Amino acid sequence: MDVVRKEPHHGWIEVITGSMFSGKSEELIRRLRRAQIARQKVQIFKPPVDDRFSEDHIVSHSDMRIPSQTVKNSDELLENVGDETEVVGIDEGQFFDANLPAACNRLADRGKRVIVAGLDQDYLGRPFEPMPQLLAIAEYITKTLAICVVCGDPANHTQRLVASSDRVLVGATGLYEARCRHCFDPELAGAEKV
Repeated sequence: MDVVRKEPHHGWIEVITGSMFSGKSEELIRRLRRAQIARQKVQIFKPPVDDRFSEDHIVSHSDMRIPSQTVKNSDELLENVGDETEVVGIDEGQFFDANLPAACNRLADRGKRVIVAGLDQDYLGRPFEPMPQLLAIAEYITKTLAICVVCGDPANHTQRLVASSDRVLVGATGLYEARCRHCFDPELAGAEKV
């Protein structure tokens, strides 16, 4: 009996996740720049809600930047990825819709290297969808840690410093800071601890 082998597609999903100020966007930019240096065709996307620093660039808190395209949802992302594209970068994955994991799977099945960066927890310390679903299907996962501004331990949480019950409150310095497990206090933002 002859074994029929499929042509390899070489697609996969990488997820970079962690709290705010942990270097997720920096790591995403670093990987995308390396792919560009290797002369791979790269396309980079972000959601419209992330316009803190630039509308047409991914920008890290340390001011690293790379040009990007804004898409409203995962369907629009899929429509905009070209056939010749080899690497797809996606920042702020937590702000995309629930179909982002399926879209990433489709891209990986088409032979694309898909790199997604995003928060794994919200300001209450709860899983921030759709990131947990992406973590479940990714071939590679990088968990980044910040430094707790209170005690200096590794920080895994994003502490909201202003009272608001909105799950999404886009901002950076002044609204949020990195905190470790012991210094994290969701009640500070007017919520009960999970």
